[in-house]
Amino acid sequence: MVSEHEAYLEAKQSWQALTERTETTKTDTMTGVPGTRVDIAGRPVFVHGITHADTVEEQDYLREHVREFLDGGAVYCEQGIRPMYFSDMDVVCEADDYRWAMHHCRERDIDSHVPAVEQTFLDGEGFGDDIRTVTSAFRERAFTLIDAGRHMYGDAFTAAVGDLASDFLTSHEELATGEDFTSFQLSKEAARNPAKLADLQRYYRTVFLPQPLEREWLRRHDPELELFTHARNERIAAYALSNGPDTGPIHIITGAAHQPGIAYYLRAYRDGKWAYEPFEVVP
Repeated sequence: MVSEHEAYLEAKQSWQALTERTETTKTDTMTGVPGTRVDIAGRPVFVHGITHADTVEEQDYLREHVREFLDGGAVYCEQGIRPMYFSDMDVVCEADDYRWAMHHCRERDIDSHVPAVEQTFLDGEGFGDDIRTVTSAFRERAFTLIDAGRHMYGDAFTAAVGDLASDFLTSHEELATGEDFTSFQLSKEAARNPAKLADLQRYYRTVFLPQPLEREWLRRHDPELELFTHARNERIAAYALSNGPDTGPIHIITGAAHQPGIAYYLRAYRDGKWAYEPFEVVP
């Protein structure tokens, strides 16, 4: 009998092979930065996946195009990207996805194993400035738990969850582990040559199962890791839709691993299958 974990791993392999052959989602390049476009009530919303590796090349590339986006449009960033690339651009907005995830850890009585995160919220200091310290501490905690599950679930399970944590929680220089070498290569190339971002985005569109399956599978094994990875896709989409203007395009700039999930929620909202209202305000 095939276990749940074996079925998940086999499904991911089959899904990736299928989507690599049949992938028809076209990367929108009309804005200058590749991304996924979702039209909602006649208004375009773009999701631009980047490496957020803090390179001069990516910074210059994004700033050039973001100035164009702001001419009649709005820009929202995954938390941590704004202070990295747009600290002097007041009109570029930042979502609260990490703060939201930490809030729900407390609300659900999930003990965070990252004291640095908790202290940052209590102090009310600039969370974006500490994002690297926070993700580094959380990554170490996540990898410790993942490795501890090796004896129960096996090496294949451990590698799969480790790759997922790497995709969401590390920079391109920290991705060279195991089966995740493809994303490491693509991220490293795109960080130095943003013209390669479309290749990185396409990789993530094929590597993840549909968003509800990924979220539910991970939630069963590590609720905290699920909050800090896939669940933040939903929050970023909700934040941009709730706070964005009623007219004009919206551009969401996020880590490339988040792009497919955010696009999923935008399409679900467009099709009446998901709603963010009333928008949840977190302390």
